[in-house]
Amino acid sequence: MFKTRPNQLGALLLVACLFGGGGVAYGLANLVVQLAAILLLALHRAELGKFLARSPRMLAGLVVLTLALPLVQLLPLPPAAWATLPGRDFVNEALAVADGATTASGWFPFTVSSARTLVAFLGLLAPLAVIVLAWRLDEAATVRIMHLMVMIGLANVLLGVVQVLGQGGSGQLYIENEMPGVLFGFFANRNSTGVFLVCCLLVLAALPAARPLSGIWLTKAGAAMLLVTGVFLTQSRTSMVLLGLPAAFAVLRIGAMALDRRVGGSGRNAARTALGGALVALALGATLAVAGGGSRIDTALARFERSEEQRPAIWEDTRYAIERYWPVGAGMGTFDEVFQIDESLENITPRRAGRAHNDYLEIAVEAGVVGLAVVALWAIWAAFASWRAASTPQRWPALAGTGILMAVALQSLLDYPLRNQAMLCIAALAVALLTRAGRSDASDHVAGGAGR
Repeated sequence: MFKTRPNQLGALLLVACLFGGGGVAYGLANLVVQLAAILLLALHRAELGKFLARSPRMLAGLVVLTLALPLVQLLPLPPAAWATLPGRDFVNEALAVADGATTASGWFPFTVSSARTLVAFLGLLAPLAVIVLAWRLDEAATVRIMHLMVMIGLANVLLGVVQVLGQGGSGQLYIENEMPGVLFGFFANRNSTGVFLVCCLLVLAALPAARPLSGIWLTKAGAAMLLVTGVFLTQSRTSMVLLGLPAAFAVLRIGAMALDRRVGGSGRNAARTALGGALVALALGATLAVAGGGSRIDTALARFERSEEQRPAIWEDTRYAIERYWPVGAGMGTFDEVFQIDESLENITPRRAGRAHNDYLEIAVEAGVVGLAVVALWAIWAAFASWRAASTPQRWPALAGTGILMAVALQSLLDYPLRNQAMLCIAALAVALLTRAGRSDASDHVAGGAGR
């Protein structure tokens, strides 16, 4: 069953969602995902070589650069060089207190925590495997993977319903969550759950069109309602706002279909398509209205009126950490350790911040100007690839990939969606969808039933 590349890709996505939604605190669960990725990369060494040799140069370069960043930070530096890096004076003091050692007594890696940075590198193996396995899939195999992602999203909602309605942590995969009535699904962070469901909605909207009011069309409409309801049950404000992306995508596609059919002389089909779109909007509105009024969704909407917000205080202290390690950074994955040095006493709470709650600020702490440059290059590549994909026959899956990357980028302003294996793999799939749309050698695509 799993001898073909598309099936192996689907299995990896499933494993990533089941085991990789907990973040760095769940090392053993993440290890399951990483071992699966290493196995697939070993089985497809030739495909990895083809990706590096035949994929768009900018994409291949960005993948290599992203993987190289934590590896370079692990390289040992001579004492004189390491001691001059910004922010390393605290490490010198710690070494002196511990055993009287100084940086003059040996070589040290660029990063202030080798273990954290190594974990950060290992976390990139699963998304690498997703890109390598997905970038040359044919249309049929791509559609199957998209269907699988939607089904995982629906399973996420169903598990979340058990969590919302259950008592005493029923259905929770990550027991430390103390938010009764909130949908987490396969994730430890409800914001990650919400953005994942938004991504599933984008993929759902990009699936092959069905005749309005047909059985398939109604099934897709029902799936959309469940996914939207799931987003509201997470009570994630960022994810609720991001619902505008799949809504805009659906309107764009319905409008394009209506225009195509009108140009083709089928006004009746155009009218049916427009009617179908209106019915979907009405059905979604009715679902939310019925579920509102004193319900958990009403509670979710009420969160927009709350003023207690600790992120600005974390951001303020994070800026001091950025200045301390600028322009080189402290090392990928080290934020939680170095942030405590610059955390103000007036901002300390019983819980550790853990993250900057703004991934751009966190990357600035960990990788400095180089990390921010890598992020900017990814944004430029995505914009260019999206523009090129818009005029190809594969434009709808590709534009869904664009929407996924936009959702991740926007939520990164207030959270850290790519700090778990599951969302890293979903973002990698979005990259593959964009890459696939830009390929001109369609005959070289891997067929859905092809072997390794």
